[in-house]
Amino acid sequence: MAEISASMVKELREATGLGMMECKKALTEAGGDFKKAEEILRIRSGAKASKVAGRVAAEGAIAAHVSASGREGALAEVNCETDFVAKDAAFMQFARVVAQAAAEQGIADTEKLSQQPLPGGETVEAARRALVSKLGENMNVRRLVAVKAQGRLASYLHGTRIGVLVDYSGGDDVLGKDLAMHIAASRPVARTREDVPAELLERERTIARARAIESGRPENLLDKIVDGAVSKYLAEVTLLGQPFVKDDKQTIERLLKNKGATVHAFYMFVLGEGIEKKKSDFVAEVMAAAGHA
Repeated sequence: MAEISASMVKELREATGLGMMECKKALTEAGGDFKKAEEILRIRSGAKASKVAGRVAAEGAIAAHVSASGREGALAEVNCETDFVAKDAAFMQFARVVAQAAAEQGIADTEKLSQQPLPGGETVEAARRALVSKLGENMNVRRLVAVKAQGRLASYLHGTRIGVLVDYSGGDDVLGKDLAMHIAASRPVARTREDVPAELLERERTIARARAIESGRPENLLDKIVDGAVSKYLAEVTLLGQPFVKDDKQTIERLLKNKGATVHAFYMFVLGEGIEKKKSDFVAEVMAAAGHA
C-alpha cells in the first residue's frame, strides 16, 4: 500500500477545498494516485475540477513582451532552482530579454531561440551560461509562445508567476487589459465550447454520470443530468461563457458584444505548470550526510 504523506493530503485539500480526512481517505483508496483521488472526491462530494495552475511546482519567472505596434508578442517561462534567484534583478532582466527576442524574431522554439543573437551581440545561450556562472544555479528557458496577432495584443503579468496575452479586435486598451486580467484570474481552458479538448469533455461526462449514479438518480434521467453537468462545466471553463470578474452579472461574451469586440485567441503561462517539484526531507538529508541514515 502506498504511503500517504501529510504533504499529499495538503495538496489534494488545496486543490479540492475538501476536508483533510476526506482527502486522506480518497488518496488511500486511490493508492496515492492524485488524479484518481481527485476524481473519487469529485464523484462523492461534487467538488469542482481543480485548477492545474494551483499546483505550481517550479521557481523562476514568466515574462511578456508586446511590440509597439501591438501586433507581435511573446510569453517566456524561464526556470531556476530557488525563489531567491527568481527575484534577482539580473535573472528577471534575462527573462524579459528572452521574451522580447522571441517576439521580435517570431520564434517559439526554445532550442532555436537559444542560438539567436541579443542586442549586445551574444546569443541567448551565451547569456544564459553567463547568468548560471554569476548566480550559481542551473536555469533554462522552459517554454515560449510567439504571437502574430490577428487584431492587436494586450498583456498582463500577475507578478512574475502568471502571464497572459490576448489577441482581440474592437474595444479599447482598457478592454484589452481587463480581458487579460480576467483570464489570469479565471484561467479558462478554451475560448469557446467548441475549443474544449474532447478528452476533457469525456472526463467530465464520466464523472457526472458516476456522481449521478452514486446519488441514486433514476436511470432514465442520467443522460439529461449528465448533459446539464457538462453544460455547467463548459460555462465555467470557456472564456466566453465565464462571468466577467469585474462585473459577474455579465459574461465575457456579453461584454464583448457590448463593446463591439472579438477575442481571436489567448495564451497563458503559469509558472511551473506541469512540473513535479522534488520534495526533500531536510532532516533526513542531514542525518544521511552525517552517516546516520
